[in-house]
Amino acid sequence: MSQQQLGRGPLRSRRPGPASPAPDEEPPDDTQQSRFVGWLGGLGAAAAGYGVFQFLFSVLPPSMDGPAARYLISGISGLATFVAAWLAAALLRARTAAGGRSRTVAAGPAAPGPLPQVFASAYAALVDQVSEVADPQRGRLTGWPHSLGENSPSRPTPVGTAYGLHIMLDLGVPDGRLSTGDLVDTLWRLRLPDGGWSARSQGSQARPEVTALVLGALARAGASPERLAAEVDHCVNGFTRQLDRPGRESTHVVTTVLRGLLRAAPRSATLPLLREALADGAISDRRRDHLRCWGYRLQPPYGRPSPLHTAQAVVALDRAARVLGEDGDARASRARTAREEGIRWLLSCPDAPHDTCPDLEELHEEVRRPRTDDPSRHEVLSVRHFTASWLVRALLTPGALEIARAEGLEDEWRVRLDGAVAAVWAGQRDGVWLWGRGGGDSTGLRRPMWMTYQGLSALRAHAVWTYQPAGG
Repeated sequence: MSQQQLGRGPLRSRRPGPASPAPDEEPPDDTQQSRFVGWLGGLGAAAAGYGVFQFLFSVLPPSMDGPAARYLISGISGLATFVAAWLAAALLRARTAAGGRSRTVAAGPAAPGPLPQVFASAYAALVDQVSEVADPQRGRLTGWPHSLGENSPSRPTPVGTAYGLHIMLDLGVPDGRLSTGDLVDTLWRLRLPDGGWSARSQGSQARPEVTALVLGALARAGASPERLAAEVDHCVNGFTRQLDRPGRESTHVVTTVLRGLLRAAPRSATLPLLREALADGAISDRRRDHLRCWGYRLQPPYGRPSPLHTAQAVVALDRAARVLGEDGDARASRARTAREEGIRWLLSCPDAPHDTCPDLEELHEEVRRPRTDDPSRHEVLSVRHFTASWLVRALLTPGALEIARAEGLEDEWRVRLDGAVAAVWAGQRDGVWLWGRGGGDSTGLRRPMWMTYQGLSALRAHAVWTYQPAGG
């Protein structure tokens, strides 16, 4: 996608430029035009000079010091007029030639922007670091671990492979070096014996956030609806307040499950319930005009107002609105109100500059659950968040654009979006995103698959939103 095709955004009106010549149209002969202008300029200059000479010679009084003085004055004036007219013609000729050259340059192909190279580099990195393992029980596994470049021998995991599949689908699978079919088969083979999927740190107990992530990737790849339905039921049946209270009270977990089920089971009866729980978990922030937003929990204690969790909630509620609708139901109306206030809250960030403001800080949280085999001990899921990418996705939702236009917040929308996009772009190196660029992460998981997916997804969404046809 060329730089000429990327405007500043959908809110910016652009005047149509001059029409480009048709491909089979003959270009103007700038050389002949310049010669004609030069010939006409020379002839006109001589004519103008002679005219001034004749006029002055005829009007100067005979009382001047003889005919010689009259000839001298008329001649000098005529010569000056000739020089001035000739210089004007030369300037016009130069402008004509420059205009021809600029048209020639504009007609040539535009230089590509940096985004295609980032996509190509990301794909090359995934091809280079894909892991293929022959598992005695599960068969051949093709995918990625949680993070690229792990020190220990890599083995495909459900989380890493699901995000890798998402990346492949976003990039359009440029060639046959990676097969989405192999990735889909691997995800099914990584399914736990009792159904569902879990993260590497969660052991053999299926967890709804990981199951929903995998189901969403499988649904995007065209997996069988019948096969998905059984896993959706398993996920939904285990995601209740009685069986998974910590998960149902976590903003991150609920939004992840909601997004995954909207892809894998858009007609599930659980979706309206999750949307209602998410909307009811919004809190008021007195520091931003009492607008509602979200913390890391949906039940007390909610935690501090969080740009990250607010953006996650806005994205999930916006997708739910498109699938479930928001009209004709009081609960849906409350969800719409909460979503719109969340957008206004994001647009009211008081700090600047908006590419480094506190709203974009990367966050880390833990989801603690009692272990099923020993309730006195806890299973800990460590979750890291790429906040800037979530803000880009939230501000690019159709609902955010509608509010910005309706309430005169176009400038706030554009400034905050540009800042978040700049922060996303700064996080990558050769198409792979790095966690903890300051060097504070010593876990060896500095290039997580989820972060590269979120970075690529945010930049791709921004490029789609800001696309303008050439000359448009």
